[in-house]
Amino acid sequence: MKIVTATIKHLDQLAALFDAYRMFYRKPTDPDGAKLFLQERIGNNESIIFLVVDDDGTVAGFTQLYPLFSSTRMKRWWLLNDLFVKPEFRRQGLSKLLIERCKMLAMETNAAGLSLETEISNQIGNQLYPDTGFELDTEHNFYFWENNLQ
Repeated sequence: MKIVTATIKHLDQLAALFDAYRMFYRKPTDPDGAKLFLQERIGNNESIIFLVVDDDGTVAGFTQLYPLFSSTRMKRWWLLNDLFVKPEFRRQGLSKLLIERCKMLAMETNAAGLSLETEISNQIGNQLYPDTGFELDTEHNFYFWENNLQ
């Protein structure tokens, strides 16, 4: 297994994996929408996507990060927005490999750090993230506004 940065050549495999990731979070399947969304992110350099690839070229998992900035730190900050490993490749440490690559990106870009969120019900993620050095923020309130006019 190796970690590579996604390019357009990975789009078909990545889109199928991204669609499965969305369905994990109870979104309806939309293979065409997934492909278009990822094509735009890659084509516009709006995110960084790391893939874990098997020796035969099969994409086993991915993570997608978006750049943010911290005004108080006056530095870049990365949002680790998506992380998914195909069920048949789980329990092999691939999520940890992907997270370590994300940490390396933060160091390479002199970023202040990484942030992420996951559902309270995501038992695997809520065990994984502390195991990889993430700390649960219990001191801040995070508020969201959602545009429901779409």
